[in-house]
Amino acid sequence: MLARWGYRVPDFLSEMNRVSREMNRWFGETGNEACCGVFPPVNVYDDGESIVVRAEVPGMDPKSIEVNAAARSLTIQGERPRPAGDEKRSFHRRERGYGKFSRSLTLPQEINPDKVRAEYRLGVLEIVLPKSEENKPRKIEIHQA
Repeated sequence: MLARWGYRVPDFLSEMNRVSREMNRWFGETGNEACCGVFPPVNVYDDGESIVVRAEVPGMDPKSIEVNAAARSLTIQGERPRPAGDEKRSFHRRERGYGKFSRSLTLPQEINPDKVRAEYRLGVLEIVLPKSEENKPRKIEIHQA
């Protein structure tokens, strides 16, 4: 009887894949969502003084990107243009999307929005978010009693 289950598992998996593809079609995957997942991909790290976010935005004009920062959040939004002539091409594989995007991140601690800096270089947007003075660690001096 165990052997019979072995024959049903591949059928079940292929059916699940078919259902997943159908749901994607019904809910209208477009642009970046259809092929590329979350855009732009980011790395977020703490350098001690600031929270640093590096976002990959290759081929974009930095003037078409908007960055907004608040006490504990960061939003990156913009639009990747559709390459000229794309509508006439028959693609065999398409992994680079186009269209409007918006990516919001919750930051691990409060930052000072007035001192945020952003720089675009070689397709990478680096955003430096200085930590709020109230949240920076402080060395506590120990007094002898």
